[in-house]
Amino acid sequence: MRVAASRRKAVAAGLILQAATRPTTADGSSVRVGFTASRKVGNSVTRNRAKRRLRAVAAQILPGAGRAGTDYVLIARAATAKRPFAALVDDLATALGRVERGDARRRLAAGAKGVS
Repeated sequence: MRVAASRRKAVAAGLILQAATRPTTADGSSVRVGFTASRKVGNSVTRNRAKRRLRAVAAQILPGAGRAGTDYVLIARAATAKRPFAALVDDLATALGRVERGDARRRLAAGAKGVS
C-alpha cells in the first residue's frame, strides 16, 4: 500500500515496477521486493508461474541495480508468463532506469521551487 501511494512507477510490456524509499530503519541498507499477480493475469497456475519468473528476474537485476533502502513491488501483467526471459530482464532494467530518472527529475524540480 505504501509503495503504491508513493506514485513512483514504470510500466513495461512484461511487468509494472513500483518503488518507494523506506523510512529510516535499522536495516536501511537492503533492497526489499514484493510480487503480485491479479486474476487478470490468468488462472492460479499462470499467476504462480508469472510470480516465479518475476522472482528470478528480480534476483538477477536488483542486487546490483536496486537502490539500498528502497522497497520495490513487481506486478505481473498478462504477458509476463509467456514473455521470453531475456525480454523480462530488459523490461525490469528499463523500468528501474525510468523510476530512477523520475526521482532525479523530482529532486531537481523540488530544488528549483526552493530557490527564489
